[in-house]
Amino acid sequence: MRVFCQALVAFWFLALATASCHAGAYEDLLQAIEKNDASQVQELLRRGMEVDSVDREGNTLLILAARAGHRETLEVLLRNNANTWKKNKYGDSALMLAALNGYAEIVEDLVLAGAEIDPEGWTPLIYAAFEGRTAIVRFLLENGAEVDAQAGNGISALMVAARNGHLETVEALLEQGADVDLANQQGETAMDWASASGQTDIAERLRRAKER
Repeated sequence: MRVFCQALVAFWFLALATASCHAGAYEDLLQAIEKNDASQVQELLRRGMEVDSVDREGNTLLILAARAGHRETLEVLLRNNANTWKKNKYGDSALMLAALNGYAEIVEDLVLAGAEIDPEGWTPLIYAAFEGRTAIVRFLLENGAEVDAQAGNGISALMVAARNGHLETVEALLEQGADVDLANQQGETAMDWASASGQTDIAERLRRAKER
């Protein structure tokens, strides 16, 4: 019995030590992501760290790299088969946050790696349109994004671009056939949103598009 207890205690000490080492390595990995230290990230992954590790908010390493605009690190993670479809607890993916923050090259890398372009809810296109990231909007549309995709409350890329005063983005969406009459759950259209937020030029542009 004494031998068994000693073995059990030894096992738990080993387990705790392993967990402590793993936690330390994970902290090193997070710091490497933050510093965009691609070589360190590669080395830690080589030692056995999980490429799809997540933080307390459900952010994978790929999401953290994409959100920060760290392309070199992101490319290392992609080469190590990071899952591009994973989302954090807020429902944001790496592609969504790259689109929101205007990191065009990272958006391209993720799309080429097979990231989900039209998830349910807020899509990367809606995120890009919200901030007026016209080049990203065009790229997503060219790669199959649904121009009239709607979030759960019915908003679309055209609506958020119109409300936030992004005329160039509105033009890009209209060129790809965005539906001017599309309404949200409250029955409001992009033109309604543009008028309500004082975007008179955009409201007029949408009115002309509606009359065609």
